[in-house]
Amino acid sequence: MAHAAAAIIHEAFLAFDEAFSAVTRRAPQRFATRDWRSAQQDAAERLQLYRRAVEQTLGELERRLGPDARPGSLTPGHKERYAALVAGRNDRELAETFFNSVTRRLLRIRGVDPALEFVASDVAPVAARSMLAYERHSRAGVTSDLLTRLLVRARVVAPWADLEGDARAVAARIESSVARWPGGALAADMVPAVFYRGKGAYLVGRLCGRGDRQLPLVLALLNEMDGVRVDAALLDEASASIVFGFTRSYFSVETACPTALAAFLKAIMPSKRLAELYTALGHNRHGKTELYRELAQHLRDSEARFEPAPGERGMVMAVFALPSLDLIFKVIRDGFPEPKAITREGVMAKYELVFRHDRAGRLVDAQEFQHLRFGRARFSETVLDELLATAAGSVRADEEYVDIRHVYVERRLKPLNLYVAEASPGEARAAVIDYGQAIRDLAATNIFPGDVLLKNFGVTRHGRVVFYDYDELARVTDCRFRRLPVPRDDDEERAAEPWFYVGPNDVFPEELAPFLGLRPALLSAFREAHGELLTPEYWQRLQARIEGGEIVDIFPYRPEQRLRAVENR
Repeated sequence: MAHAAAAIIHEAFLAFDEAFSAVTRRAPQRFATRDWRSAQQDAAERLQLYRRAVEQTLGELERRLGPDARPGSLTPGHKERYAALVAGRNDRELAETFFNSVTRRLLRIRGVDPALEFVASDVAPVAARSMLAYERHSRAGVTSDLLTRLLVRARVVAPWADLEGDARAVAARIESSVARWPGGALAADMVPAVFYRGKGAYLVGRLCGRGDRQLPLVLALLNEMDGVRVDAALLDEASASIVFGFTRSYFSVETACPTALAAFLKAIMPSKRLAELYTALGHNRHGKTELYRELAQHLRDSEARFEPAPGERGMVMAVFALPSLDLIFKVIRDGFPEPKAITREGVMAKYELVFRHDRAGRLVDAQEFQHLRFGRARFSETVLDELLATAAGSVRADEEYVDIRHVYVERRLKPLNLYVAEASPGEARAAVIDYGQAIRDLAATNIFPGDVLLKNFGVTRHGRVVFYDYDELARVTDCRFRRLPVPRDDDEERAAEPWFYVGPNDVFPEELAPFLGLRPALLSAFREAHGELLTPEYWQRLQARIEGGEIVDIFPYRPEQRLRAVENR
């Protein structure tokens, strides 16, 4: 039976892997033909493959094994047999994660069972495999010649608008960045595959000089009406990290060895966790595995305890954190006080919408975990008392353990309201202006935050403002943006409640400003930069653009990093 179960799961993984690769392979042609709508549909289709494959595998196990496919019926032998089946694969770590997904559901595992699932993979350490992910290109003459070779080698299946001009422009940026490097040796280690996402394509690698000197090299490509152009050259870790950020949708990139590619990306972005890199490559379930392993290792290596997360207490989620790790944990409360009208199922549907949506750099990616187990001593009394009092449907505790049935895990951010209160005047002003830009970017992707209070937004380590509170999130096209009616007499003007009809999807943008709680100087800065957000006409025009099929450009880099900002193309 162990052999049969292992074979069924292995066959299912092979089928999933082929389906995942088939969708990924469409990306170059979508970019070449500028078929952005189909590219969005492909991204959404690929996100559903894993869950569907797990469900189908569970059904196949029950169909072929009958009563033997029940909790407690399988032994560690099925894990050993499966390990033998996938031992020679370059994506073995992904195969192990797939096995865990099926086995945990089938056997209803609570916590972790090393005998029945892969807790720590023995795949070769990532650092030892990174060399398999790139090709080295040495500079033989001038830097622009090296760039021309890199661009041609990328084999973008669309004509270049000005390949030699782009090569010269990028070379100038590179020479400025490496001007202080000793010696004249320069090489570029480049991933052969192109990274596709949304309307962009990216060439990813690093520049190498004498000694240990290196810089990331990320070239952002756009396919415009006159052909493909290099839109930006990113030459620092922070900029590369934003491109691969946890607030963006996943890349489509073909690779024979995900471990090697993740290792190479980690080498050029050492501050980025491995879990986020796997997730950015589209392997979000294995990213979840790596995230859990990091958490487990952190708990083994420290005496950290879960404490209340910084920020205001939410009505929908009980939120806690490990102060020594930049993660937060969100458990849905059993019930919500007024004015919240949403249900638990509704909250989960909002998170599912965010998972499937084009996040465009302004929505935090959340990993959904089930049946986690921690030692009771790891929880402060404050956190445990709140969980047991308000989320008992999801949390159980005995004298030794705390079992959490369902939790979302996200990157911990500085709440925007706290950031603005503590920042310098210049930093606070910049954050408020980016907060307005975050609302614009969300709106351009058909997302209205619903609750625009500053406490529902956070600031990343790179200073970007992103949204993370999803229970009132809605599609822009589902909202009805209205202008506030003018009171007809003194009674209507003094009324404590609206004297006019307000539908469930009605939004009055004029009312947003007073609720932000910004001090006058910051409110003035917000109005100056984003005053049109406070008018219904802005939102109505945007609705028309979205319904007309327009897909807005939202770049993961600053305007001054674009080559055309210099060349005025």
